[in-house]
This record gives sequence, structure tokens and C-alpha cells, in this order.
Amino acid sequence: MIERALYFGRRRMSNAFPELLRKCQRGDLQGAAAMALSDAMEDEVVRIAAGVAGSGDEAVEKAVQSTIDRRRLEYEQWLFILGTLGNNAPFIGLFGTVLGIIRAFADLAATARGGGANTAASVMAGVSEALVATAVGLFVAIPAVLAFNIFQRLLKRVVGRSTALGNAIAAGLHVARTNGKGN
Repeated sequence: MIERALYFGRRRMSNAFPELLRKCQRGDLQGAAAMALSDAMEDEVVRIAAGVAGSGDEAVEKAVQSTIDRRRLEYEQWLFILGTLGNNAPFIGLFGTVLGIIRAFADLAATARGGGANTAASVMAGVSEALVATAVGLFVAIPAVLAFNIFQRLLKRVVGRSTALGNAIAAGLHVARTNGKGN
């Protein structure tokens, strides 16, 4: 979780997204590229598109899409572990709970056969073990699911913004070409 938080934090785009989007829509790719200095996916999309803008719309679209696809894989790295932990930790806790209850009943049966002394104590030990297993499972699962969902939402936002920039770049190039400005 910490590694992913650091990764996403280091690749956060500045608050200049609206201005960057306006520049792209107007076809000012060089101005947009000059603003796009961070390691954020959105900024890389702008820099890559500006670099291939002279090669035509199809080249820009392919460059934008390949950049988004490549960077998405980097952002998704290790998220599967959080998803797996979040999904499976409750089952591990449940398994421990079942084992604890089995132990409680086995101790209860053994105590009953032996004359019934310390019946409550033997049952409580097994129930305590079961509750600890449940708590550990939840302690692992809840933060993992929360982190997984947060990172998935952040990734969706980054990809959405990158796609919006790519579309704005394509539209801006079209407008610039139509108005005879070039790029």
C-alpha cells in the first residue's frame, strides 16, 4: 500500500489541467508541452503528442493511446496483491474461526468426559482463538480493500484525464489545420 501511495503521489499532475486542456483544444501543443513537465501520465501524453504532431492525426492518436496503455500497466503494478489480500483475508480469518470453534467443542467434549471441571474455561479458550482469527482477517482485509478501491479510482481518473487530453489534442490539431495554422 505504501509503495503504491508513493508511486501515485509522485506522479500527480499539477493543478494546471484546465489550462493544459485549453491549450490542447486550441492546438497550442508546444505551449502545452512546455507546461507538461511532471512525470504524470497526462503530462507525458501531451509531450508525446507534441513530438509526433507533424506526422498526422493517426500518428498522434496511436502515440496517445500507446502512452496511456503503457503507463496504465505501470500504475496497475502490484494492485492485484491488494485485491487478492482484500478478497481472501476474510476467508483465512473464517478458516481460523472454524478451527477455533472446533477446538472449543473438542475441549468441551474432553472436559465433559473428564468430569466437567473447567468447562467454561475450555470453551472460552477456543472461542477466543476463533475471535482473534476473525479480527486478524478483517484487520488485513479492510485496509487492503480500501487502498485497492482508492488506487483504482485514482487510476480511472488519470486515464480519463489522459484520454480527454488526447481527444483535445486531436480536436485542436484539426481546428489548427482547418484554420490553416498548422500545428
